[in-house]
Amino acid sequence: MTVNIAILGLGTVASGLPFLLEENKEKLVRLLNDEIRIKTVLMRDEETIAEARERGFDYDFVLDLDEILADEEISIVVELMGRIEPARTFISRALKANKNVVTANKDLLAIHGRELRKLAQENQVSLYYEAAVAGGIPILRTLANSLVSDKITRILGVVNGTSNFMMSKMVGESWTYEKALSEAQRLGYAESDPTNDVDGIDAGYKLVILSEFAFGMSIENDDVQHEGIRTITPMDVEIAQQLGYVIKLVGEIVEVESGVFAEVSPTFLPQKHPLASVNGVMNAVFVESIGIGESMYYGPGAGQKPTATSVLADIVRLAKRIQDGTTGKLFNEYVRETKLASPADVKNKYYFSVETPDTTGQFLRLTNIFTSENVSFEQVVQQKGDGSRAVVAIICHRIARTQLAQIKEKLMAESDFKVLNVFKVLED
Repeated sequence: MTVNIAILGLGTVASGLPFLLEENKEKLVRLLNDEIRIKTVLMRDEETIAEARERGFDYDFVLDLDEILADEEISIVVELMGRIEPARTFISRALKANKNVVTANKDLLAIHGRELRKLAQENQVSLYYEAAVAGGIPILRTLANSLVSDKITRILGVVNGTSNFMMSKMVGESWTYEKALSEAQRLGYAESDPTNDVDGIDAGYKLVILSEFAFGMSIENDDVQHEGIRTITPMDVEIAQQLGYVIKLVGEIVEVESGVFAEVSPTFLPQKHPLASVNGVMNAVFVESIGIGESMYYGPGAGQKPTATSVLADIVRLAKRIQDGTTGKLFNEYVRETKLASPADVKNKYYFSVETPDTTGQFLRLTNIFTSENVSFEQVVQQKGDGSRAVVAIICHRIARTQLAQIKEKLMAESDFKVLNVFKVLED
C-alpha cells in the first residue's frame, strides 16, 4: 500500500521533497515495495495556496490541521514550518492523533524536545529529526546506529553555516566582523537580525540535540554556555595565525568525571586540525571516542536538497517501521541520567588579549595575576604599542574553568587593564 504523508508548510525545504521523491522513486520503491506519496499539504491561507499552484504544485491543500489528523490514510506528518509556534502545537496534536512525525525544527526540539518525545512514547508513535542538526550530514543516525557500540568522550562541531562563512572571510581575507556580516546578509546567509547565528545560540540548540545522541543526556538549552563572534578583531585573527591557529566558532560537548559540559565559543584551532579547514557555509562534526578514536562528518549544513534529503531519510525509515509494525521506538534509545560537569573538572588552554599601559612593568603585573592562580604561560606575543597603550596576547597552559573565572575577575579589577578577548584554545 502507498505510504501517505502530509506536510505542514511548503517553504524551501518542503519544496525539495517532491523533487527527491521523483528522482529517487525507483530506489525508494525497491526499498519499500511501496510508493511514498505527498497526499495533503497544510497552508497558511488561500493566497499561499494560489502561489503554490502557480509554482506547479498540485496537492490536496488544506487550511485546517484537523483535516490531516482525521485522515486515516495519512501515517506520517512532516513539520517544516519552523519557529516554536504553531509548530509545537501542531506536532503535539499530530502525536496525540497517533501520527508519526518528522521535523527539522532544531529550536523547537532544543527547547521542548523532551516533552515531545514523551508524547510520542505515550501514543506509541515515532518522532524523527535527523535534519535538525547539520542539515545534510546524517550525524544523528550515525551516532544512534553506527557508533552505538562506541563510547564518545567529546564532540566538536562547526555547525552554523552563517558564522562559519563570516569567520572564513575574517580569517582568509582579513575582513572585519562588520564587513563579513554585511556580505552574509547580502547573500542571504544571515537574517536582518543575525543574533542566533553570530551569538552562538543556533549552534547551542544543536548541541542540546547532539548531547542526547552522543552522551544519552538530555541537557537544557540554558545548560549550554555560548559566546559569539562579534568581538573577534583582525588583531585576534593575525595573532592566531602567527601562533599556528585558526579561529572558528566551535560547539563542544565533553564528558568528564562529574558529567557533561557544553559550550559554543570562538576557539583557536591548530591549523592542522580537520575542523580548521571547514570553510564557507559548510558544517562538520568531529567525534572523539574510545573505539574509533577520531572521526569527522562533513557536508552542507543547510540548503533545500541537502536538508530535504535528511528529512526524506526519516520518512523512509518510518515507512519501514510502519511496514514492520515497530513504530513507537525512540529515534535515540541511549538514555542516561543527566549530570552536568563541575567547572573544576573542565580544563582547556586559553588565549587572553589584554590592553595595558605602554610602560615598563606591565608584563610583570600580568604575570603576577596568572601566577597567583597557579597558571603558567605557553606563548606570549606583545603587539607594538603607541606609547600610551599596548596589547599583550597570552596562551596559557591547561586550566580549570574555576581558575579561568578567577583570572578574568582579577584582570578586570585592574582599572588600567582592559580584557579585550578570552578564547578557548584546542590542544594539538
